[in-house]
Amino acid sequence: MGKRIIVQRRGRGTPTFRAATHKRIAPASYPPLSENQRISMVKGIVQRIVHEPGRGAPLGLIKTESGDEFYTVIPEGVAVGQEISLGKAAPIEIGNVILLGSIPEGTIVCNIECAPSDGGKIARSSGAYASVVAHTPEGTVLKLPSGKTTSLGDLCRATIGVVAGAGRVDKPFLKAGPRYHLMAARGRFFPRVKGVAMIAAYHPFGGGRHKHPGKPTVVARGAPPGRKVGSIAARRTGWGARKRREEKA
Repeated sequence: MGKRIIVQRRGRGTPTFRAATHKRIAPASYPPLSENQRISMVKGIVQRIVHEPGRGAPLGLIKTESGDEFYTVIPEGVAVGQEISLGKAAPIEIGNVILLGSIPEGTIVCNIECAPSDGGKIARSSGAYASVVAHTPEGTVLKLPSGKTTSLGDLCRATIGVVAGAGRVDKPFLKAGPRYHLMAARGRFFPRVKGVAMIAAYHPFGGGRHKHPGKPTVVARGAPPGRKVGSIAARRTGWGARKRREEKA
C-alpha cells in the first residue's frame, strides 16, 4: 500500500493540521459602539496584559466604568492599571480608542475598524501602525502599513499608538522546533517540503534526478485530491504576471 500525500492528509481536517484553538484567550475586538461613545467618552482601566498562543501582539483586558470587559491589542507604552478613554471626546493619548473623524492628521493609529462596530481589522500585528493623512467629505484617508492609502468612515474607531511587540520578527528562530510550535499554534503546516524533492509516490511533481515538475504546474479548480497541487486555476503565472501585479499596485 502506498502512502497518502500531504495534500490529501491535510484535506481530511484531522487534529494534526488544526490549530489548538482551546488555548486561545479571546478575540481582540472593541465593544459595540454606544451612543455615549459616539458623542462623548467612556473611561476604562487596563486590568491585565496577557500573551495568546499564535498571536504576536500582546492582549489587554480593559474594564470600562460601566462594567463591560473586552480584550484588545495593546500599543507600546500602555501598562497595567493605566486609564484609557473610549469615544469621540477622548484626548489624543497613547492607548485611547477614538473615532477616526476626531483624530488629527498625522496621528499614528492601530487596530482600525473597516466599518463602525466591526471590532477592528487593520494594523493589529506586532509593530504595525497606520497614519491619518487627511479628512475629506467621503471619510478619513489613512496610509496603511503596506504604504497604500484608503478612505474609511469617520465613525470607525482606532487606537492611538503603535502595536506593542515591534521587532519580534527580527530575531531568527535558529532552530526548527520553536518555528514548528509557532506554526502549529496558527494551524499552519510546517515544515513544507518542495514537491520536486519528493519521490513520485508522495507528490505529482516528485521523482527523477532532475528537480523539475515534469508536467504542467497549473491545475483545474475541480482537480481531484492528490492532483490539486501547484498553481490552482491560475490565469497567469511567471515573472511577467508578477510584474503586472506590482505595476497595478
